[in-house]
Amino acid sequence: MQPFELPEFYMPWPARLNPNLEAARVHSKAWAYQMGILGSQEEAESSAIWDERTFDAHDYALLCSYTHPDAPSAELDLVTDWYVWVFFFDDHFLEIYKRTQDMAGAKEYLGRLPMFMPIYPTDTPPVPTNPVERGLIDLWTRTAFTKSPEWRLRFSESTKNLLEESLWELSNISQDRVANPIEYIEMRRKVGGAPWSADLVEHAVFVEIPLEIATTRPMRVLKDTFADGVHLRNDLFSYQREVEDEGENANCVLVLERFLNVSTQEAANLTNDLLTSRLQQFDNTAITELPPLFEEHGLDPMARMSVLLYIKGLQDWQSGGHEWHMRSSRYMNKGGDNSSTSTLVLGGPTGLGTSAVRIGSLYSTLGLGRFKSFTHVPYQSVGPATLPKFYIPFSTSLNSHLNAARQHSKEWARQMGMLDSLPGIADAVIWDDHKFDVADVALCGALINPNASGPELNITACWLVWGTYADDYFPALYGHSRNMAGAKVFNARLSAFMPLDSSSTPEPTNPVERGLADIWSRTAGPMSANARRQFRRAIEDMTESWLWELANQIQNRIPDPIDYVEMRRKTFGSDLTMSLSRLAQGNEIPQEIYRTRSMRQLDNSAADFACLTNDIFSYQKEIEFEGELNNGVLVIQNFLNCDKSQAVEIVNNLMTARAQQFQHIVATELPVLFDDFNLDESARKKLHGYVEKLQQWMCGVLKWHIAVDRYKEFELRNSLPAKRLLRGPTGLGTSAAHIRSLVSTLGLSSVLDREY
Repeated sequence: MQPFELPEFYMPWPARLNPNLEAARVHSKAWAYQMGILGSQEEAESSAIWDERTFDAHDYALLCSYTHPDAPSAELDLVTDWYVWVFFFDDHFLEIYKRTQDMAGAKEYLGRLPMFMPIYPTDTPPVPTNPVERGLIDLWTRTAFTKSPEWRLRFSESTKNLLEESLWELSNISQDRVANPIEYIEMRRKVGGAPWSADLVEHAVFVEIPLEIATTRPMRVLKDTFADGVHLRNDLFSYQREVEDEGENANCVLVLERFLNVSTQEAANLTNDLLTSRLQQFDNTAITELPPLFEEHGLDPMARMSVLLYIKGLQDWQSGGHEWHMRSSRYMNKGGDNSSTSTLVLGGPTGLGTSAVRIGSLYSTLGLGRFKSFTHVPYQSVGPATLPKFYIPFSTSLNSHLNAARQHSKEWARQMGMLDSLPGIADAVIWDDHKFDVADVALCGALINPNASGPELNITACWLVWGTYADDYFPALYGHSRNMAGAKVFNARLSAFMPLDSSSTPEPTNPVERGLADIWSRTAGPMSANARRQFRRAIEDMTESWLWELANQIQNRIPDPIDYVEMRRKTFGSDLTMSLSRLAQGNEIPQEIYRTRSMRQLDNSAADFACLTNDIFSYQKEIEFEGELNNGVLVIQNFLNCDKSQAVEIVNNLMTARAQQFQHIVATELPVLFDDFNLDESARKKLHGYVEKLQQWMCGVLKWHIAVDRYKEFELRNSLPAKRLLRGPTGLGTSAAHIRSLVSTLGLSSVLDREY
């Protein structure tokens, strides 16, 4: 019995079959015997991982013929060998290390594998001792040196991720622990291997992503949405095999089943909804974000063609992977539609009384659910969110220098022009004295940094003033007018006020620039060059993410839930304050520590707790009074079709899960991390200090939201006249009357041109 019925899948691209399939089947089996994956003495002495019957049934040549339909015969052979190897690795690791829970043996085994992926031909790998090592060095030699060193580094990193993060799965199995949804999606990308598949697509279609755009948001999102689509689909088909037969717990259906306390069928349907949302995010990114990216980086026609061929390769993989899952004996696929030609329209029952079923099927397979993300009506009266009972196992105290920091930061804000009205528009202010006092961001600084000295707290308070003011200024000037061009010019100028050397800065033209120039010089001066670069990147990530929020507003599009969570960390400025905490630990802690999975997950868990806290408290402010749609509560309402109270409960459950994950990492993973890096007592003490700062930050952010009036309804209504002026009048015939038109009407364009 299948544990659930397969849902109706959305698949916008047709699957095609490579004509070289039979040759790839013959070649891959011969290669598997040659490497010892089949028929080796090692396997004969124990229970075989695979036999020839199993190998034939899985039919990895069919997978690759569907996922790479245009690859020439030799390239298809190579790609097929890679997939034989990666699936064998997965099953070999399961039998030898997961079932026995041999963590020590797994670490030793995985630690050797990166040595078989030399970046340069002159590097000499060790002698392979098992089929996985033999296969890896053979494939690497045949693949890597036909591409650039930059591609090799990316592909090597992706391969190491899918190998090494298997330890995360093994650890969860040994602890009988099921991940929370946010953690699962992040980790599934690494251990699932689809980013590795995306890199291999570049090889198979004979292109490389241009270096100048390889790390940009659009290219990252295309790769991540591709990966999530591949993995979520696999989770649906492999649930029975993994969860029921193999005792695995890294499966999205199981994760949602446990987290939302729903039936397996409901969890499967939600997993499919998430899969559909990710495919639609892929489309949205390709259509709306790539054209301006090409222009802004001045890509030539060949570079643009390389990107488009890569995207086509990802689409082919997605549709081909689905077709293979429908046919392979490796997975649960009874009741699914095995016909690649009937998936889009013709599926479902026919006959008298079945029209409603077919309509529901069409709704899913055509992806019509996407339209609800574009139909949000702004400025709806939603009322305040009823605050849930928050889980906060951490504590903080109040810095004794709070009053002095309040006075210092307010005087600083006044000097920077943050408390002045906008030029030429009476009563149109971002902040005045009252709004500054209501926000009381110095209180936030005093709670998140309780042990700071007076001067240190002043700096923290000023950074919080600057970030909060800039976050209010940006939508007031560019959001309500939907002025993306002006917003990009505004954002591009900010980096000039954060010089990495002693070079001069431009003349500031607004309070945001003036404040940034001043606080940057006070903070970055004592930093090392590397620390200064990291800190500037954290600030740039925050300000660039506001462009993403604006793009959603222009489309009137409620974000995809995964994209929202990952971008929210940036829009909230989480990394800015965390960067200050990391830098405060000095050079005694190696930077590679902060790049480990455990530390990244620690940072992300803390960031998500704080971001989602803000979403609950700011829900009415953003949705009802500011016409926003970038809010976690609204995202959950839209995705799960639930009401406000249910969405708040789920957001709070996510906060709780992230706080508990934080505790789990501190209790179980950090001690192992300390030992793996042989940290001395001083370094361990400093890292414990960093953990304590994150705990104080999480607790302080929550306490500040509870304490201040910034998000309370009475304060929002008191500020309503100014808000209306900034967003312009409403009603029939008034759509053009936003700030920009007010400026034009008053003849003040020349005053504010520099802002645009």
